[in-house]
Amino acid sequence: MAEASTDEQKLSPAEKAKLAAAKKAEAAKKAAPVGDPLVDNDDGTITDPNSGLTWKKTDAWLDKRVFYTWQDHKQYVDWVNQNKDQFGGYDNWRIPTKAESLTLFDKTGVKSLMDKNGTNYPIDSIFAPGGASNTWISECSDEKIIRMDLKIGLDTPYPNNDVWSSMRLVRKEGEAAAKSSAPVAEAKAAPAVDAGAAEAPPAAAPKKPSGNNVPGPTPRKDFSDAEKSAMLKRARAHAAEVKARKG
Repeated sequence: MAEASTDEQKLSPAEKAKLAAAKKAEAAKKAAPVGDPLVDNDDGTITDPNSGLTWKKTDAWLDKRVFYTWQDHKQYVDWVNQNKDQFGGYDNWRIPTKAESLTLFDKTGVKSLMDKNGTNYPIDSIFAPGGASNTWISECSDEKIIRMDLKIGLDTPYPNNDVWSSMRLVRKEGEAAAKSSAPVAEAKAAPAVDAGAAEAPPAAAPKKPSGNNVPGPTPRKDFSDAEKSAMLKRARAHAAEVKARKG
């Protein structure tokens, strides 16, 4: 023990920090509750035997290549429930609660999934890669905009409703079928980077008809100068936040 302690004293500050982080991660693995692994049902759904929840394997970004404001989020939920044959045959999909969304977040840092920007974040790789790392949660409301960030496992409040997000939908056996919301205007296309950056979504390759002919939200192209300025400001703020996290 004394020899190991002496060796550690010879390490540089950076090496000591890495060693401390490794020890912390190892301790978290040992302390983490052991649960049954998630199950891929091969029908577009993932079952968590520990919570009884069933999740969609893909998120809103992968399905539609757009983000949604809180005011428009029900358009995506309705679309999923109206096309239940593509998603396990269920029509009671909904956005998760904060607690439910946190069951996806791996505090041990063992699990890892690549997002649409090529960055890994700590949820199970059984989910489809290439999605977004955020989701609307049911604690959000028109009066209080809250979005869950699955990269850091925190729900973030926002001062206004000009916020975009993807969605990870969930359901539980025995829950009633979701009620379709009243018809509303098509959702506006959100910027193609997380947290509302000013970059426009990349042009998606033409998709082959799936046979259901269900139209999705029409991407918006007529952003005003004020909107572009606001999105650019958010992009810079997000870039600064990401840089700060990476140290």
